[in-house]
Amino acid sequence: MADGRPSVHLSIDVPDLDAGLRFYGRVFGFVETARPFPSMAILDANNLTVCMHAKPAGTPSSEASTDPRRYDRHWTPVHMDLHVRDLDAVIARVRAEGGAVERVFRDVGPRPAAFCSDPFGNGFCVIGERAEAG
Repeated sequence: MADGRPSVHLSIDVPDLDAGLRFYGRVFGFVETARPFPSMAILDANNLTVCMHAKPAGTPSSEASTDPRRYDRHWTPVHMDLHVRDLDAVIARVRAEGGAVERVFRDVGPRPAAFCSDPFGNGFCVIGERAEAG
């Protein structure tokens, strides 16, 4: 932070911390590095720190919001793009661990991509490597 820019961490709310740790650990290899308190875990996601919080469905997201926290599938314009070597292997793990693969693009844009969600309704994209020119 010497240049004044903040350190950026990502927070993911889940209704069940153990289930969240299992999903992101098994699918993407995120590793728990700390448990500051029982309902929060700090994860190493390679080049990003993830703060996972257990928050019950129906609770307010803030005092100023009337939109309660919900874990059915929801859309947000802010989401993770996870760049992976083997798109198909990650897609298979997303499904095996209870997530959803909503759409796969193989020939649109510079890289193959899959629109997905975790078992808690949080959306994310999985981005594969560029196809080799042949």
